[in-house]
Amino acid sequence: MSIFKRIGNILKSQKPAPPAPVRNPFEESAVGDIVSVDLEEYVISGKVVYFDRGFPPHRYAYYLQNGKDISCLIVEKGRSYECFLCQFLEGGLDNPNDVPTRLEVDGQTSYELEHQRSDMTRTEGNTDFRSGDEVMIWRYYGQGEQYFFLQWQDGKFVALQGERTPSSQVKFMKASAVR
Repeated sequence: MSIFKRIGNILKSQKPAPPAPVRNPFEESAVGDIVSVDLEEYVISGKVVYFDRGFPPHRYAYYLQNGKDISCLIVEKGRSYECFLCQFLEGGLDNPNDVPTRLEVDGQTSYELEHQRSDMTRTEGNTDFRSGDEVMIWRYYGQGEQYFFLQWQDGKFVALQGERTPSSQVKFMKASAVR
């Protein structure tokens, strides 16, 4: 091997490593990570990824645990990220065809249907849904920043009531690699 080849190999080996790919915490957070929403911290106990077949995901639901309380952070991907911090509600509906266009909750708050769609799910951790199945989603809007989400999968309804939270108030912290 010539001296010029050796010098060339030494110079090539000292090139800086390519930059690490940019991690998007709104999409890539996992079970066990920490989320801070409006200065309150939660542990992600479950994650549901919503997508259309053949397309990238467009909605994420993070099941958040703070002590005994479980909340849900819904992140919808568009031109920017829309975040909704929601609480689970009890109630009942038997048939997805009976879902109304106007809801009244506790006789005080009313919601109007904004849109309805069907998506496929991919789940991790403790969630209300199965992975690889279709789920129907209804999104309602109320006064101010109030929203209501109704989700149905194979005979089970999940109702969530909450408000829009600016994405700047949502911070994700990666759990340590040692578990």
